[in-house]
Amino acid sequence: MNYQIITASKDCKARTGKIKTAHGDIDTPIFMPVGTVGSVKGVGADILAGEVKAQIILGNTYHLYLRPGTDIIEKAGGIQKFNSWNKPMLTDSGGFQVYSLGKIRKITQNGCTFQSHIDGSRHEFTPEKVIDIQRKIGADIIMAFDECTPYPCEYNYAKKSLGITHKWLQRCFDRFFSSQELYGYSQSLFPIVQGSVYEDLRIQSCNEVIRYNADGYAIGGLSVGEPEQTMYDIVDTCTDILPYNRPRYLMGVGTPKNILECIERGIDMFDCVMPTRNGRNAMLFTWNGTMNMRNQKWANDFSPLDPVGTASVDRLYTKAYLRHLFVSKELLALEIASVHNLAFYLDLVSQARIHINANDYKEWKDFVLQKISVKL
Repeated sequence: MNYQIITASKDCKARTGKIKTAHGDIDTPIFMPVGTVGSVKGVGADILAGEVKAQIILGNTYHLYLRPGTDIIEKAGGIQKFNSWNKPMLTDSGGFQVYSLGKIRKITQNGCTFQSHIDGSRHEFTPEKVIDIQRKIGADIIMAFDECTPYPCEYNYAKKSLGITHKWLQRCFDRFFSSQELYGYSQSLFPIVQGSVYEDLRIQSCNEVIRYNADGYAIGGLSVGEPEQTMYDIVDTCTDILPYNRPRYLMGVGTPKNILECIERGIDMFDCVMPTRNGRNAMLFTWNGTMNMRNQKWANDFSPLDPVGTASVDRLYTKAYLRHLFVSKELLALEIASVHNLAFYLDLVSQARIHINANDYKEWKDFVLQKISVKL
């Protein structure tokens, strides 16, 4: 993997760049649609590449390991051949998903034992096993195994957890460098910065992960309930320390506002389930604000769904029709809303790149935030 900075803003830490992978190039800042089990819910690979203009999508190690299983993915020739997405992919290590299991998982120095949410069967993830699984999945970018601490989190627990995460990180890199890629192209392993909301722990973690001279770096453990400003302050702290010439990935973030604010603070890569999850619940993001498509006010509105939207669904369907589909609980509603929201998110980062290159990003961002925060 290779990363090139194209333009750096003169009045903030925003920058544009290009990540080169075996499956294609990625323009940054970028938003990555979440395809947890190898598919973005309700949206096919052809629509993602065309209408949505996605450049990279995610898969999840925990979910793909449980179903369909790595043997099937390996027989297919890797995740891109399995899901017909011939573009870059990233796999999360499953650390957040294991954390989310709560009482049905147990974390030790060696790894994490857990029960499957599907059938209750018992499994163990170690740093070595997680690397082996991601080798078999075959994504271009893979993540180190970490513990995602909850919020709120006591300082002593966060410190102990960080120590475990750093020990796991060394084991991840040891396994990564002692194993081989399986499909004829190289993979890049990103370490993850943890430390909860504590600045000293975040600084310690940043200084630890940069020892590995990785192809890129992730910031995890945010957007788990902490105040927005706390998240922004932590991001600022981390991007001051993480290498300038490597991409920085903020995991699981977030709202359009979060994305624009964190681009300003030097983040290059984002992912979040919000555009598809909120879309399935009838919320549309637009340049003029958010729309709840179940509201009665749209029942007789035969104007296009979004006159300035970049997807064909925005002009093909009306607000009244989409409301009708949601009220009638038609599956087509979920697809239309998901395509619209994903296309909006990709347009958002595309416009951000344009304005970083034009060196008016902060002014543009402040103007956009006033518009998109409106509830229509």
